[in-house]
Amino acid sequence: MNSQEKEIHYTTTNSYSTLNQFTEHTKNVWFVCHGMGYLSRYFLKYFKNLNPEDNYIIAPQAPSKYYIQPKMHVGANWLTRDNTEAGTENIMNYFDAVLEAEQIPKTVNFIVFGYSQGVSVAMRYLAKRQLPCNMLVLHSGGIPKELTAEDFAYFDEISACAEMTVKLIYGTEDEYLDETRIQAETERAYELFGNRVTILPFKGKHVVNVDYINDLV
Repeated sequence: MNSQEKEIHYTTTNSYSTLNQFTEHTKNVWFVCHGMGYLSRYFLKYFKNLNPEDNYIIAPQAPSKYYIQPKMHVGANWLTRDNTEAGTENIMNYFDAVLEAEQIPKTVNFIVFGYSQGVSVAMRYLAKRQLPCNMLVLHSGGIPKELTAEDFAYFDEISACAEMTVKLIYGTEDEYLDETRIQAETERAYELFGNRVTILPFKGKHVVNVDYINDLV
């Protein structure tokens, strides 16, 4: 048996979801990356209590959809450990296309939010594209091991990032975390972002903390 795995390039189509309308009164634009098992249109529900006049939310859609047992609901995931590099590049190009379509002005606060698996793709995108933002929210997810403080040094060099802050949110009863993991992720956040980091634990499991979302702006 002489099998080979080959690579091709082609054009594909994907959706994304938005909440509220972008107007001249919009103050904050959120770029929110959902966790594994979500669809972007349903992930938006966690942001529905934000002031709709002030906040415009963009939720990209993870490309790989699958059925979730036992009720066969449709969910999606961003990446697996198989061919991660190529998968990451595809997602980065997709994010580029979403932001190109939205044409976000530099006069608004730009907030990048990752939940669970969405943390890794959000952070890799910022690092690869050196994308300015005013706030980075890392909610219940792991920081990619390959990222270093140098990847985010541009925060100190770009005036739009001068007051940039990082929020690290996690549940103290998260079934995917233990004290060792929490300590490690906290140390990694300080290693990458220094005194920009604020740690926001809450009593709860691996769930989206809507109260914290509502208090971020």
